[in-house]
Amino acid sequence: MATTTPTAPPLVPPIALRHPPPRGPGRASPARARHESTVLGLLRGHGPLTRGELAGLSGLSRSTLSEVVGALVDARAVRVEVPEAAGRGRGRPAERVSLDPAATDLLGVDFAPTAVRAAATATAHGALRTASVPHHPDLPWEARVALAGRLARSLTGGASRAATPPDGAAVGPGVRVALGVGDGTRAGPDEGPDDAVRALLRERFGARAHVESATRLAALAERTWGAAAGERDVLYLHLSHRVGGALVVGGEPHRGAHGGSGRFGHLSVDPYGPPCACGRSGCLETLASVDAVLAAHGSAADVPQLAAALAAGDPAARVALARAGRHAGRALADLCHAFGPDTVVVGGELAGLGPALTGPLRDELDASMPDRGARTPAGPRTPPVLRSAKLGDVGAALGAVALLLRRRPGGARPPTGGAYDG
Repeated sequence: MATTTPTAPPLVPPIALRHPPPRGPGRASPARARHESTVLGLLRGHGPLTRGELAGLSGLSRSTLSEVVGALVDARAVRVEVPEAAGRGRGRPAERVSLDPAATDLLGVDFAPTAVRAAATATAHGALRTASVPHHPDLPWEARVALAGRLARSLTGGASRAATPPDGAAVGPGVRVALGVGDGTRAGPDEGPDDAVRALLRERFGARAHVESATRLAALAERTWGAAAGERDVLYLHLSHRVGGALVVGGEPHRGAHGGSGRFGHLSVDPYGPPCACGRSGCLETLASVDAVLAAHGSAADVPQLAAALAAGDPAARVALARAGRHAGRALADLCHAFGPDTVVVGGELAGLGPALTGPLRDELDASMPDRGARTPAGPRTPPVLRSAKLGDVGAALGAVALLLRRRPGGARPPTGGAYDG
């Protein structure tokens, strides 16, 4: 979708809008998601309709339509009313179903080290879209928060809303949003914006931010729309300049007693390995991070150069990635023994390099789980499905929207009736 790009602050290029990958089913069945999409689309196109009109236009049975409308009412996406004129007539008045004008826009923001990324959806009125703006790593927080506001305006488009929902945030004329924030800039995987940044967010958006680890949000997004859509228990490993991870248990992100769950980068996989900043030796981050792989390769300065070397058949690139993959597979095997996930998702820049890393990782994961086929109360033990992340660098922003969906009244289904710009 074309947008008018306002003048960018210094060191900030224009907003990049993105387009949707496939949408996963979330907690709703695929059939229910299709039915909800159909009903919402008809209400957008025709305006308020009676149940009979909806049934005729959609082809849904009365019982199915009743269930779908009830679910959308519970989610506060639509409302059912009796028109005043109908109320004065004889007989049973005809209820009319319409989009709820007070439905909340949901906005997710990820403050990455060199970019601000955002995702937004009007729960009943439009597509889930994303946008991003890269910036200089030294850009002040005030400017980063201003960029988040600019992205929000570009995504919500200034559409009118009739009411201000709880925790509503104004980003344009009449627009109200609920705000979720992920932050990947801090030293620890679970550390988000400090009090000063939270104050800036409240000043800009007029509401408190629901803050969560960027890695944990990326895992939630993959479980909602990405590589593990609809799975119950997911283990996520993020291989970038930092190594972190997250667990999604029973469809919900696991934070731990003090929010510290997911520090997978500090699992020791080689007691004789290089020293880590945490004070230990051979931590996964010292062996399977971007910096570790580039150092092992010896000549590539960044991931694109490493990818080019790999494509050119450079054996040193393949050896460096295979070494990182084996270390990551060993760590994942221990985590799988402990948590028993259905699916393992590997994301981050290194995962994007493909089988050169994920092949050795898969081999090590299989070799490190010797009890394959062992009998359990639930049947033979099988290794988890291993998948590469699908949502790319906007995963944390999308995860912030997924987090808000879980906190909204009416349940945790992902939005229906629209595409997702990712």
